[in-house]
Amino acid sequence: MTPNPSNAAGQSADFTISRVFDAPRELVWKAFTDPERMRHWWGPKGFKVKVSKMDLRVGGRYHYALEASNGEIMWGKMAFCEIAPPQRLVWINSFSDETGGTARHPWHMSWPLEMFTLVTFEEQNGRTLLTVRWSPHNATEEECKTFDAGRDSMRMGWTGTLDQLDIYLKAAAK
Repeated sequence: MTPNPSNAAGQSADFTISRVFDAPRELVWKAFTDPERMRHWWGPKGFKVKVSKMDLRVGGRYHYALEASNGEIMWGKMAFCEIAPPQRLVWINSFSDETGGTARHPWHMSWPLEMFTLVTFEEQNGRTLLTVRWSPHNATEEECKTFDAGRDSMRMGWTGTLDQLDIYLKAAAK
């Protein structure tokens, strides 16, 4: 795992979630690295991708807008730090505004402004083990406490996102 040097000892432990997909690693990789594919599955259940723009390179970013079922729009961005096809992606994740500026979480003002994200893609006999590791980046003590208290919510959000990815991969494999 790529260490997150700004997540100092004594702060938050990583949040980790894994899932095995019945899909080849190349397809799972493409689902994460193609903005048109991201439109079909990215985000928690109940959200639809309305904007999906990606510059897939170290120093590039993915800028997206998610629309909730009530019509509310939530913006986010990923700033890519490492791209190692098809084994791993590393990015700093943030909420954002429409222009790509970093913004606070719309419902949790003490949520970390930046999240270190490491995603690994492991080949397993034609299937793919995907692991997501998330930790606060450049976070205050209060933000780390909010992160630690939000583990159930993160698990729910990532589970819904990975459920949507599974549905997308099954359809894309046909």
